[in-house]
Amino acid sequence: MSLGDEWPELLTVREVAKILRVSPLTIKRWGKRGKLPAIRINSRGDRRYKKEAVLWLLGLQQKS
Repeated sequence: MSLGDEWPELLTVREVAKILRVSPLTIKRWGKRGKLPAIRINSRGDRRYKKEAVLWLLGLQQKS
């Protein structure tokens, strides 16, 4: 079993921040800069991040 196997396919800002050990604000900034693309859901525009993108940032998966 490898890192990320138990994670859902879409992660919240807080989940990603906890995984990467950075502030949620940093995650939002990375999204704006294109470093970690966000998917916007619902009418409020909540952000979700693909598990693949987080693993790529960690250097554990090749970018598709």
